[in-house]
Amino acid sequence: MFSGSPPTRAESLATDIESMIDARGLGPGDLIGTMDHFRDLSGYGRATISEAARLLSDRGTVEIRPGRNGGLFVAAPNPIVRLRHTLLSVRSLPTTVADAIAVRDSLEPLIALDAARHRTKQDITALRRHLTALRRATADRGRFMRANWSLHERIADITPNHLAKAVYLTMTRCIADLSDNATPDSTTDPTTYLHHRVEVHAELVEAIASGDTARTTTAVKRHQEAWPGP
Repeated sequence: MFSGSPPTRAESLATDIESMIDARGLGPGDLIGTMDHFRDLSGYGRATISEAARLLSDRGTVEIRPGRNGGLFVAAPNPIVRLRHTLLSVRSLPTTVADAIAVRDSLEPLIALDAARHRTKQDITALRRHLTALRRATADRGRFMRANWSLHERIADITPNHLAKAVYLTMTRCIADLSDNATPDSTTDPTTYLHHRVEVHAELVEAIASGDTARTTTAVKRHQEAWPGP
């Protein structure tokens, strides 16, 4: 389901360590290995080992314990980690852009309304900066889509509902990846489409900035109904 750049050495090592946990049947609190162990096993330097450990820690997979008896230990799973693993497990199943959009759209009102309620001056400045990048990207569809995803991810960053944000961002990235291989609608003028999408997103940003929840609800509805797409 997900595509993109080849994994870095740290990302590859993190994946190998996760596979090692499963293969060895390790449970919460079990020692996976020390930093020296992983250096000897992989041949990578300390910087790469440390980055892989950080990635795994961020995912909630491992606990990093410093000191003489330290190393990487299997972390006790929490609900967010279990959800992330569940979402990742569907990547081998048939998934369409329409499926991902349906899930994303069901969450978008919650995400946008939270943004309107909790936005700060810094958030508003950041959203308008992303909108400017979107305006400047209308000459290139690929660049426009990347700016679009960045704007939506920045909106989602505002919500204090981490569970909703995790699912929303996963669906947004899923749509982005699946759309990379999609054939553009030849019946729609690209320039008209992109400029219209800028207008729709401009109103969404300003509605959030205003803190007006009714205006934000209308902006979300317009965003979802104006044209199929991001």
